[in-house]
This record gives sequence, C-alpha cells and structure tokens, in this order.
Amino acid sequence: MIVFDKLWDTMKAKNITTYTLREKCGIDSKTIRRLKANENIETKTLDKLCAVLSCRLEDIAEYIEDPAP
Repeated sequence: MIVFDKLWDTMKAKNITTYTLREKCGIDSKTIRRLKANENIETKTLDKLCAVLSCRLEDIAEYIEDPAP
C-alpha cells in the first residue's frame, strides 16, 4: 500500500500549505482529499508535487506492505 504520510512532513518543513497546492500549483481539493486518505492518484500529480516541493518521490510517498490476512 502506498501512503503519503511523508508528504505532510515535507510540506511542513518547506512551509507549503494545502491552500498553496490548490491555488498556486493547480492541485484540486479532490486530489488533496485522496492524498489524505492514501487513495490512488495519477503519476502526473506525483510529478507536480515533486516539482513544487523540490523533492524526490520518496520524500512524499512510501510503500508499506499490507498486513497478511
């Protein structure tokens, strides 16, 4: 499972708010909701986030293995 917990830490460290993502970076509120819920997003959104935050993919997303059933 891909989680975006690191995104919020990176945003905080760089003083970027969700308002900035929406208004200045063109990332809509539905996408931000999906990020908060760790739902699927498009790779072009990951590209935008990395560009805006001047970071690498591993600074915003992480793979965590699903627990065994």
